[in-house]
Amino acid sequence: MLGDHLVFPIVLSTDLAVSRAFYHDTLGLDVLREDDERIMFRCGAGSVLTVSRSTIGTSDTQTQLAWRVPDLRGELADLRARGVKIQEYHAPAPKTEDGIADMGFAWPRGSSTRTGMCSGSSSRRPHRQVPRRP
Repeated sequence: MLGDHLVFPIVLSTDLAVSRAFYHDTLGLDVLREDDERIMFRCGAGSVLTVSRSTIGTSDTQTQLAWRVPDLRGELADLRARGVKIQEYHAPAPKTEDGIADMGFAWPRGSSTRTGMCSGSSSRRPHRQVPRRP
């Protein structure tokens, strides 16, 4: 179950240099990996904050989170059973197979679990904001 695993938030930025300056220089987070599309910062207990390039900033139509799980296929099956539609991508990168995109990590030797990425969307209506009581 996802609630038992570390979560890795992915936030959007129209200017990775400004984001790098804030998260690395101001907050002191170490840079784990950096390329033209994203910067990954080391956080506590093995968690990672990823800042991803976006042409429209935080008004993008998606929210992104990532979890590191020992059985990706099992988690996908559980999500599907809960009504989450796992999306497939056929673009050059990332390209998915059964909802999983190989993000450049290898299959652990002797394991049936791949370190990768999946993308899903809930078939349920979005939550409505509840007004606060005075």
